[in-house]
Amino acid sequence: MPIRLEEAWNFFSNPSNLKEITPDYMGFNIISSLDHFMYPGQIISYKVTPLFGINMNWVTEITHVEQNKFFVDEQRIGPYKIWHHKHFFKKISNGVEMTDQVHYRLPLPIVANRFHSLLIKPKLKEIFEYRTRVLVSRFGKYEKS
Repeated sequence: MPIRLEEAWNFFSNPSNLKEITPDYMGFNIISSLDHFMYPGQIISYKVTPLFGINMNWVTEITHVEQNKFFVDEQRIGPYKIWHHKHFFKKISNGVEMTDQVHYRLPLPIVANRFHSLLIKPKLKEIFEYRTRVLVSRFGKYEKS
């Protein structure tokens, strides 16, 4: 992103901004109080409608935070058996490189394995592509110098 590291960090470390970078069809609503920028141990509760209009609770914990470098959120309650999402920030020429790294495991492996490549993986790809479009619209497109 063609912005300062501090600006990127301030945007992403504010959990209230999650709604802006999540597709509307996900029915994403934060239901916990968010009076702080994120910190290790912070619990964030959401309502989401990820598939087939099924409304569910999703609770994540911010487990690690190193200001202007990275943070990690892990699912405590939600649709995945395991959800471990790392967000890395790196100052580069004329901007910031932000990298997401997600490790996840679906519940009920026998059923989930059948749906992973058909439904889950494409849906996650679509969500992250949406985030990219929103970020480009908000901050501009990064151009190498």
